[in-house]
Amino acid sequence: MHSPVQQPIGSGFSAANTALEVVAGVDLTGKTAVVTGGHSGVGLETTRALSAAGAQVVVPVRDPAKGRARLAGAGDNIEVDRLDLAEPASVDDFAARFVASGRPLHILVNSAGIMGVPLTRDNRGYEAHFATNHLGHFQLVRQLWPALATAGGARVVNVAAWAHRMSPIVFDDPMFEHRGYEWILAYGQSKTANILHAVGITARGADDGIEAFAVHPGAIPSTDLSPWATPDILRAMDLMDEEGNWVIDPEAGKKTPQQGASTQTWMATDPRLTGLGGVYGENNEVSPLGALPEPDDLQALAVAGKTPVGVVPHALDPDVADRLWDLSERLVPRTRIR
Repeated sequence: MHSPVQQPIGSGFSAANTALEVVAGVDLTGKTAVVTGGHSGVGLETTRALSAAGAQVVVPVRDPAKGRARLAGAGDNIEVDRLDLAEPASVDDFAARFVASGRPLHILVNSAGIMGVPLTRDNRGYEAHFATNHLGHFQLVRQLWPALATAGGARVVNVAAWAHRMSPIVFDDPMFEHRGYEWILAYGQSKTANILHAVGITARGADDGIEAFAVHPGAIPSTDLSPWATPDILRAMDLMDEEGNWVIDPEAGKKTPQQGASTQTWMATDPRLTGLGGVYGENNEVSPLGALPEPDDLQALAVAGKTPVGVVPHALDPDVADRLWDLSERLVPRTRIR
């Protein structure tokens, strides 16, 4: 198993480009995509862009009625279905419905996620960030594998974050049962898992033509990912000005939802990325390798709203990716698609 080749490819796009701009000229007619979290924030803009390029987009959400309301006017070729990533039975049921439809799945964008919640456990006792952000999508990919394989060249895109720098996978205590809980460590661990998951998918998908990528969308304060972020916190992080306006500075990682959705849309569609599965991208480019600052420096960067560019080695190590895959298989026992 080889490490991903982390070096820019000269995409021609910048941090300021939007999702619609990166798919201009891309024809996805006849293609089917699934976008989790595709009814809000960067997921919604990803749905719009893939739909505009001609794809049939399936958006699975916890509340289909709410999803349909938010997607009204986003495109005629969009379907809404039910999926709760925190409920294993719901994941299985959605995947079973999709596989039974007989459609190939060309693009899967795992955009849904949670951030900043207090210590919360699901019915299995699993910590919520890890369970939702990683294990739910791990199970979804596994159950949708037959449809991905049928596509003959499918792509999976996991939405990660620069916060992967905050924590590697703590295999001795991934669920915070024996160590103090801090949401930034839990979130960071789940984002590291998203990147390693992409490495693992690519290693296992070669025979089926399946490649996976991971992305950092940027800081998008206008989404509802972080309901804990009060105006005072947003101002302290230089994400909101004194008048209550969002601070938009793409080169500094502060983006609109349309800009934030661009990298995951680009990685889902650009043919130049074929054969580069497992890499991590940001700002519509393959990221360089980055150094890991000291923990105190990371906390200071987070408080200041500054996001360092690059992916750190603990998120790309193929041996760690294998270890995480094995752990995930044990935590989410394989079930037959009903």
